[in-house]
Amino acid sequence: MESSESISSERPSAEVRGRRGSPFRAALDRIGRWFPENPFPEPITTALPFDVPADRIWGALRFYEEIPTPPPVLLRLLMPTPIRSTGQKNQPGASIVCTYEGGHLVKRITSVDAPRLLRFEVVEQDLGIENCISLAEGSYEIRDRGRGCELLLTTTYRGRLRPRWLWRPLERALAHAVHRHILRGIRDL
Repeated sequence: MESSESISSERPSAEVRGRRGSPFRAALDRIGRWFPENPFPEPITTALPFDVPADRIWGALRFYEEIPTPPPVLLRLLMPTPIRSTGQKNQPGASIVCTYEGGHLVKRITSVDAPRLLRFEVVEQDLGIENCISLAEGSYEIRDRGRGCELLLTTTYRGRLRPRWLWRPLERALAHAVHRHILRGIRDL
């Protein structure tokens, strides 16, 4: 697996932290403050088949912030724009700082079983959407599938907006859109 440059102890600059994005996102964040935190994490998984061996997929794994193509319009409207990530993702316990326009995430690698599994937890989130949705953890799992493999990307999040039956479908669609963007970015490398 390729790794980014080594992590620095610095957080994103005040300039990056100061931009909070679209008025729509800001309005949703204000609405989310009306509701208590959701104690129930919700996992969402998206899979994509590949006609290459697992070790080749493993070498191409990227986080959302590392995909070179811009996110689709829907993601740019509803999510902070990713800028970069720094840190090593091949060692359990390693931290990855993911910088966005308007904030950052810090992920900690919890499990590495090359070339099959990479798990991480989100230990810090400052994206300006915390009152709507917060990320808890995620994983990349590579499974053998005939001549190739299947890459499963899972994200576990906590949605805060109520009623849950109304917001859950939008959150799931958004998570699948992020996943498809990442998986296609990996496939195209």
